[in-house]
Amino acid sequence: QVQLMESGGGLVQAGGSLRLSCAFSGSILTLYTMAWHRQAPGKQRELVAARASAGSAFYADSVKDRFTISRHDARNTVYLQMHDLKPDDTAVYYCAAKFRGERDYNFWGQGTQVTVSS
Repeated sequence: QVQLMESGGGLVQAGGSLRLSCAFSGSILTLYTMAWHRQAPGKQRELVAARASAGSAFYADSVKDRFTISRHDARNTVYLQMHDLKPDDTAVYYCAAKFRGERDYNFWGQGTQVTVSS
């Protein structure tokens, strides 16, 4: 069974940076597309960034040029580097995985809180 564990959230001032990490276990990371989603209070969860083991990454328009998703398959870890953070980036950030060819993300971490103060 795939298990995901996020870390790296916290409180940061606007304009600051954070790096989130997602530890992957229970299977072979290269077989999965990995993603970061976020959910702010009162809002629906949204896809922030995604990356398969090969190919280019996807980014939501709101985070393009500020966030970078990367993966180190040999270390079973996925990262989300966030720069120039804004108060609107405040949310719980979730790591998610889907097996190649699947439509939906069906493995989720417990989430990590990111709070950006103005």
